Amino acid sequence: MAFQGILASLTRQEQPQRQGPLTDLNRWSLEVDQGRQVSILQKASSRNIGSLVCQLCAHASHFAWISIFPDLPAASTPADALSNGINFFGNLQTADGHWAGDYGGPMFLLPGFAIVMYVTKQVVSEPLRLEIIRYLTNLQTDDGGWGIHIESTSTVFGTTLNYITMRILGIPADDERMERARAWLAARGGCLAIPSWGKFWLAVLNIYSWDGCNSLFPEMVLLPNWFPLHTRRMWCYCRTVYMPMSWVYGMKFQAPVDALIQNLRDELLPQRFDEIDWACQRNKVAEEDLYTPHSWALRFFYGACNIYERMAPRWFRTRALNWVYEVLQSEDEFTHYICIGPVNKMINMLCCWIQEGPRASRFKKHCERVNDYIWIGRDGAKMNGTNGSQLWDTAFLVQGLIETPMREEFKVVFDRANKFLDLSQIRHNHPNYEKYYRDATQGGWPFSTRDMGWIVADCTGEGLKAALICKHFNLTDSPLSDARLYDAVDLLLGMQNPTGGYATCEKTRGSTLFEWFNASEVFGEIMIDYDYVECTSSSIQALVKFQLYYPNYRAQEVSRAIQAGARFITSIQRSDGSWEGMWGICFTYGTWFAIDGLVEVGFTYQDESIRRACDFLVKHQHDDGGWGETFLSCTTRSYNDHPHSQVVNTAWALLALMKADYPNQAVVERGIQFLMKRQLANGDWPQESICGVFNKNCMISYSNFKNIFPIWALSRYHAQHLDH
Repeated sequence: MAFQGILASLTRQEQPQRQGPLTDLNRWSLEVDQGRQVSILQKASSRNIGSLVCQLCAHASHFAWISIFPDLPAASTPADALSNGINFFGNLQTADGHWAGDYGGPMFLLPGFAIVMYVTKQVVSEPLRLEIIRYLTNLQTDDGGWGIHIESTSTVFGTTLNYITMRILGIPADDERMERARAWLAARGGCLAIPSWGKFWLAVLNIYSWDGCNSLFPEMVLLPNWFPLHTRRMWCYCRTVYMPMSWVYGMKFQAPVDALIQNLRDELLPQRFDEIDWACQRNKVAEEDLYTPHSWALRFFYGACNIYERMAPRWFRTRALNWVYEVLQSEDEFTHYICIGPVNKMINMLCCWIQEGPRASRFKKHCERVNDYIWIGRDGAKMNGTNGSQLWDTAFLVQGLIETPMREEFKVVFDRANKFLDLSQIRHNHPNYEKYYRDATQGGWPFSTRDMGWIVADCTGEGLKAALICKHFNLTDSPLSDARLYDAVDLLLGMQNPTGGYATCEKTRGSTLFEWFNASEVFGEIMIDYDYVECTSSSIQALVKFQLYYPNYRAQEVSRAIQAGARFITSIQRSDGSWEGMWGICFTYGTWFAIDGLVEVGFTYQDESIRRACDFLVKHQHDDGGWGETFLSCTTRSYNDHPHSQVVNTAWALLALMKADYPNQAVVERGIQFLMKRQLANGDWPQESICGVFNKNCMISYSNFKNIFPIWALSRYHAQHLDH
């Protein structure tokens, strides 16, 4: 990846959009119901927000409707900046108490939506079609391609799939955008070297042959449960994508060739479809795409599975497919047809259509939930990485606001947020959850909404902290009952791994050797649910806070879990004093989580691990007082300085330093001044570079972070400097 390409991509979100709105953005509103977010194009055009105030304001900042938010008095002190920030962001709280936001970023989500809608003959509404086209136009790179995420340089994966999306949505082949994309692909031999996920989608659309795909071996689910490579041992996000993929592969389903599919074959393949040696394409991956090469173990496994594929007993294949489909049905039902994420959502929906047909009630339920993933943003319509980040963002803001001395002024905000925490907690375990490879969920919180049905350790930790704050600071009239809080603690105690660390949705089930069988080619460390500094820190912080208010509930177990978590965090500190963040960019994020967790347990600046961490952060402060880190930190796993300071990275660094009582106040004050200078006149902060990540190599947006974390940092600073 050339440096100029990287530099251009880092500022792409801040540049003017190539394509302006293709619909009247004044008419879009965000309808919310118990966290569910659905964008609606209202029939009457009006700037009068009236009864739609919550829905419209929740969307307005993402459309850059500056006129809705008037300029506020210029901030001359950190307290002024904090007040302006809260006044702005408080107006974006939805009627049900959460904060809605853009959680897009990956460029391989909309193609799954477009392909499945096309294959199943579902209609994409005209306003949505136009806004998706606008989004893809705005995200097309200067060389004509698309990347794996919005700040990535072009890849075969992104370019091929988004080219197909544009064509499905009606853009003709002779359109200049399509010609530029084809030229980029042609220089790389067309689409043949697309990574495995891309091969899957192309095979579904009958642009690729299943013979060009390595076997997905559906029979793996029939291995004994104790087997080290059993499907149940996979990380849930990997498992829930692999299983429906393996079902479609096992069925060898392909869309019938029609005029568009034939044209796409002609446009994307370097030679005629029936002249291609498909078996030779199985392991080809373009150099622009390859992040995790095939291991020798995976090559051997694929070789054996491809031989087996030629002689697989029909009865055994049928048995495997029947069981896989039953597990898919359980995923649909447990998640109210939302599914854990948009990738398996669209594949599960396709499986349902293939197996049960377009009139099946289950298929109709799938269709009803597709729009839960669609977000209309300032750059067009995209697909969120889940059905939102509702709980995650709300829990963080509650913690940020509680640190400000002016918190009593915002009691209504806390009360609404508490209501959302209440309705978001998952109250029960799913029926027969162990049968379908699930863990307990009772008492946990999800990343987004209760309907989505998957709990996460760090979301449970942050949700528990926020609920405790609302209850014990008397900021709500309807606090969660003690029994509900006990459920959350019981869940966290049960989720801790023997290492002392915490993974995401489940305890770690497999060996790290499973990673030898990572077949994604574009992601890293996806095969099992690893321990993460973020999940561990959030969980033990919640247990510390809980023990403060409930010292007698499972006291010894809670104390042991806290100490074990702290030992795990210190054990993974890097030699330079940092911690690697796995869900945010990157070392700034991980180090903030680690310091926050350790200080809550009782560590101070006098402890070597905290001093080293602070030294790491201070070393990377920019001359303007801010911090900035690029997504390359995640892909290379070493610190990559951003050419421009970022408000989110700066806020994370400041929160960490203030938590640790870093003695050189000048460092902190310079960072606070940077946040004040970057604040906009209406109290908002500018959208800068992307700040989230998953699976090492794909970045994701958290549009609310630019508000939540500066507010939190200013709150902490204001509380610590009341006498000045």
